[in-house]
Amino acid sequence: MELYTFLRELADSWALLAMTVFFLGVVVWVFRPGVRAVHDDISQIPFRNETLPTCENACPDCKNGGACKTIKFEVQ
Repeated sequence: MELYTFLRELADSWALLAMTVFFLGVVVWVFRPGVRAVHDDISQIPFRNETLPTCENACPDCKNGGACKTIKFEVQ
């Protein structure tokens, strides 16, 4: 038996089975019970350390309910 034929048979059978088991294991691990809090915490990472925008000059646009053009974001 040639090496190529052996490796081809291995890839067609056992390697495919191993990759399928690995994929199903990852899916089960991601959707396991009790991990919702962790996923919610991770989803909020981009919004951490961010303060709300404030208007520096109390401009007329803000007083009339319009969009403020002088908003500055501060990152802590």
